[in-house]
Amino acid sequence: MGVTPQCQEPEGAPEHQTDSGIAIHPVYRAGDLDDWDPDVQLGEPGTYPYTRGIHPDMYRSKLWTMRQYAGFGSAEATNQRFKFLLDAGQTGLSCAFDLPTQMGYDSDHPRAEGEVGKVGVAIDSLADMRLLMADLPMDKVTTSMTINATGAILLLLYQLVAEEHGIPGDKIRGTIQNDILKEYIARGTYIYPPRPSMRLIVDTFAYCAAKLPNWNTISISGYHIREAGSTAVQEIAFTLANGIAYVEAAIAAGMDIDAFAPRLSFFWNAHNNLFEEVAKYRAARRMWARIMTERFGASDERSKMLRFHTQTGGSTLTAQQPENNIVRVAVQTLAAALGGTQSLHTNGFDEALGLPTTRAAKIALRTQQVVGFESGVADTVDPLAGSYYVESLTDQVEAAATAYLERIDELGGAVAAIEARFMQEEIEVAAYSFAKAVDDGEKVVVGVNRFTDAEQEPAEVFPIDVKLQELQVERTRSVRAARDQRSVDRALAEVAQTARGEGNLLVPMKVALKQMATLGEVSDVLRNEFGVYQPGG
Repeated sequence: MGVTPQCQEPEGAPEHQTDSGIAIHPVYRAGDLDDWDPDVQLGEPGTYPYTRGIHPDMYRSKLWTMRQYAGFGSAEATNQRFKFLLDAGQTGLSCAFDLPTQMGYDSDHPRAEGEVGKVGVAIDSLADMRLLMADLPMDKVTTSMTINATGAILLLLYQLVAEEHGIPGDKIRGTIQNDILKEYIARGTYIYPPRPSMRLIVDTFAYCAAKLPNWNTISISGYHIREAGSTAVQEIAFTLANGIAYVEAAIAAGMDIDAFAPRLSFFWNAHNNLFEEVAKYRAARRMWARIMTERFGASDERSKMLRFHTQTGGSTLTAQQPENNIVRVAVQTLAAALGGTQSLHTNGFDEALGLPTTRAAKIALRTQQVVGFESGVADTVDPLAGSYYVESLTDQVEAAATAYLERIDELGGAVAAIEARFMQEEIEVAAYSFAKAVDDGEKVVVGVNRFTDAEQEPAEVFPIDVKLQELQVERTRSVRAARDQRSVDRALAEVAQTARGEGNLLVPMKVALKQMATLGEVSDVLRNEFGVYQPGG
């Protein structure tokens, strides 16, 4: 796509770039799309290659699912926040878990000290999951759980509670993140080495295909890759590379692609560069459709649809002048809606200071509602389609991301690239470049390096119950004291035996959890069989 002479920068003018370093011309005209074929690049909404969205009418018939991330302290407190948000008009639940839960430790483990309930809810056993979901319509609401290394355990606990309420597996809907590869790349809450972790994920695919057909078995996450400092291009490239690895692993295990691919979903970040973010979502959708068609031969159209959840960018929030974050979140909400997201979480303006307060959570939800019901963004499908700038940018984002995918393929795929630290080092370079640009004043962050205040007004911070850990530890120990220990021991032995063999791990894990084995005990069995991942080891 050539650039016409009229579009060249005046001599001496500062260069404008997207966050991914794509040069931005002062004006875009038809010449920027010389070789552009709308039938090939766009198609119709709801048809291949899904650039314009996965549904023909997108938001005209139904808005995106509005979720607010909740999860803090005890299961009871999180349950109350869920009910508050549903009463405020939220249409889906989204749950965070504390670090011990994410890392496979019970609340009374020495390594859990000081972390219980801090960044999410503590779930040690079926008793906690019962409290978390008490009096909630599990057959009517979708639930998203941000959990990875212990994702299968939390899913099974959720299923067990649904069964206790008389709700069959085909009636519960939701998503477990279950994306372990991005933990090695960006976030660090892994337990086992990559290859046995991949087995656990594939077992989850197979189990859900048979038992929980409407559950999204994985949310392949670019969100945390972006939070670690990646560019928008790196976010979709590395995430799609992980998606390819999961598909290859499932096929290698004997699964038919169209048996599991329709339940794959993705999770993207939303940052402040409005047009690059829209281009990112559109390019990712088109790339995935072509990957699934041309690389894997998927025939079910649902296998080709990149369905995704979006969360506004946590790393874009500032502790300085925190009310400015309300505006940032509104811009990011608009980007997600213009890009065709299926669900959205908006961050509270005070999350650079701590967990979101009730007031901040309500403002964040109202932000989605204003954009959805008042802005007109939902009145027509893909309203930016045909824009010289947006279409050119979509093509350039796709080309740059495709180049990354080719490099990862040369390295042997995502797992090999992770083991070689390729993606990690690319992100580190991008993060450093962004931080330096902010420090040097080349990148403006309002309230941080420009338009600053001499004094900061005090802000309300979400309070943490100092007695939480003590109460949670008491509950977990009471669970262990009241159960049939022989039944638990037999069930855990079966988990170990299956881990050494080739059966589906979720089957004996469910039995153990129903017998009141704890999350930490099941995780310890797998630690003993699989080992613990040590970076560089």
